[in-house]
Amino acid sequence: MNTRDVKTIADARAIVEERGLTHIKVGLFDIDGVMRGKYMSREKFLSSLEHGFAFCDVVLGWDSMDQLYDNATYTGWHTGYPDAPVRILPASCREIPFEEGMLLFLAEFAGAAESICPRATLRRVIARAHNMGFDPYAALEYEFFMFNETPESVRAKGYKNLQPMTPGWFGYSMLRNSVRAEFYHRILELCESMDFPLEGLHTETGPGVLEAAIAVDSADNAGDKAALFKTFIKVLAQRHDMMATFMAKWSTKYPGQSGHIHLSLRHRDGSGSAFYEAGQPNGMSTVQRQFLAGQQRLMPQFLSMIAPTVNSYTRLIPGFWAPTDASWGVENRTTALRVIPGSDKSQRIEYRLGAADANPYLALAAALGAGLYGIEQRWDPEAEITGNAYDQQHPQHLALPRTLWESAQALKSSHAGRELFGDAFVEHYAASREWEEREFRKHITDWEMQRYFEII
Repeated sequence: MNTRDVKTIADARAIVEERGLTHIKVGLFDIDGVMRGKYMSREKFLSSLEHGFAFCDVVLGWDSMDQLYDNATYTGWHTGYPDAPVRILPASCREIPFEEGMLLFLAEFAGAAESICPRATLRRVIARAHNMGFDPYAALEYEFFMFNETPESVRAKGYKNLQPMTPGWFGYSMLRNSVRAEFYHRILELCESMDFPLEGLHTETGPGVLEAAIAVDSADNAGDKAALFKTFIKVLAQRHDMMATFMAKWSTKYPGQSGHIHLSLRHRDGSGSAFYEAGQPNGMSTVQRQFLAGQQRLMPQFLSMIAPTVNSYTRLIPGFWAPTDASWGVENRTTALRVIPGSDKSQRIEYRLGAADANPYLALAAALGAGLYGIEQRWDPEAEITGNAYDQQHPQHLALPRTLWESAQALKSSHAGRELFGDAFVEHYAASREWEEREFRKHITDWEMQRYFEII
């Protein structure tokens, strides 16, 4: 049986028995989008297919460095970090190309933990779209830097003087992808074999930076594919004594790394695109305009879900291909939202604010949820931006928060956020971002030492 033909519990049981596996790999994604999981014995796995299993809820109560939040109510020392119920998702079955015959299944938190589980949060937003009569489709594209380094070497160097995979600024280079063709082919083969195929892969502007565009799919599948892509690109790199980083910005010398989100809606009744209407300016339907308005108006409130780290905000500065206000334009790459005119098949919106460091499930939930809310409220977008958005003044209410702390407060006070994602998620996620900012404040940066040590 092919792994991607697995749809049901019976299918999952059959493929495990067919391969005679003693263990199966099961993984899920935490608040920061880091994949956590384990090998599970055949007997335990088969039982868990039917009844679920228990997983320590600490993975929802710690940061990317396994440090425990001290400000969360859902889980913490006050709860004793109990197990939470988890369900295995049979249709997520995939082959792991590095482990002969090994199967990977994704899982999702259930019970009370479901209210703050990133994947479940996206699923609830998708259900809202379905109830409104829409099927959402999405495609994510990522920029990521490749280095001739290992986890050991970057630590030995103190994360300084790192060697990129290739030198120089050389966007869309046929020279680079031909010289390093074997590695590019390995990326393409990995993505095909694990069912997150790429529509495109090319060098971006900067030393060792690549851009990969994942093929469009339903929004739930798009979230899984993006999360798996980020995880297994890192695995592939390290298996070749290299490293990949999806940091929003690793160096002040180069542009930041985006995670753009392409979104569209189709009518569930089979009548076609909800975004495209022939005869309208740029083919934009009323639904698309309202969707765009929701994304624009709520972008400042939902920024922490799109820009989730302290480092994210070093990318959001003028002149580096990253938006600084909630602006929109038609085929305009200087705006936060880019309307892409086309046809019934291709009409869409590119959420250009997205960064590579975001949890794909939460970034998608924010971008999609905001648009749906705009449709429900029948909002109209602000005036379209033509020309360079960086050189223009924008209304104050479209300004984006400048720090992670400000973004967390904006989400906490967002009525729309609480309606879309639930109070439990908003409170927990905002607390996790406040923790992230406080952790940063404990440290002294190189910039501070160089600026103040002698002179001040």
